Amino acid sequence: MAATQFDCQYCTTSLLGKKYVSKDDNLYCVSCYDRMFSNFCEVCKEPIESDSKDLCYKGRHWHGGCFKCAKCNHSLVEKPFAAKDERLLCTECYSNECSSKCFHCKKTIMPGSRKMEFKGNCWHETCFVCEHCRQPIGTKPLISKESGNYCVPCFEKEFAHYCNFCRKVITSGGITFHGQPWHKECFLCSGCRKELCEEEFMSKDDYPFCLDCYNHLYAKQCAACGKPITAYELSLAYLCSIIKEAVYPEELQQKINSK
Repeated sequence: MAATQFDCQYCTTSLLGKKYVSKDDNLYCVSCYDRMFSNFCEVCKEPIESDSKDLCYKGRHWHGGCFKCAKCNHSLVEKPFAAKDERLLCTECYSNECSSKCFHCKKTIMPGSRKMEFKGNCWHETCFVCEHCRQPIGTKPLISKESGNYCVPCFEKEFAHYCNFCRKVITSGGITFHGQPWHKECFLCSGCRKELCEEEFMSKDDYPFCLDCYNHLYAKQCAACGKPITAYELSLAYLCSIIKEAVYPEELQQKINSK
């Protein structure tokens, strides 16, 4: 028998004076509606009937009384929560179980708060500070040492070396000459001004010279050919004199010279 205008759409029972539910412009008695349309609770697996609160999250449903933290069992109704491996957790349990710990204060970095990461460790934004001025570093450039992390101005003030030539900070690399630091690009021949960082060079009165300039300016001239005697040739001559004296004792040397 067809349902009249105020009968249950499914069982055709009159709904006059009874509770009913409307769905898609159709009326249903409570019993038929629950049987046909109720969702099943994720926890107790029972239907969530029309007189119960149906809480939904990502296509899953819970009774109001079943919507609880999977760890501490406290109700999550109208409270913030987070999901981990399909489990629902209150923010406190989620933080204790899943959130990172601050490398400085060892406390939990709560979900939603800003987290700073550097060299595999995590910090609260307010804990990630310069070791010297104690100001938050944030996303600004920094330099790390064993003693901590430093903003660039503090690092330069505390640790940086200044080039003996241009007087600017040496941020990386550099060389040392006569106990003074130099930028590689500032360590030049005092004669021709070419870079010496990867070249052989000689020193004269605490000034560096490439071999060509040194030989041209300071090397002694050969009495026979008139060409400069290079530093290498001087070293070789000195080495030969040592070997000669070691091989020929003084008495034998006199005999050789007398012949």
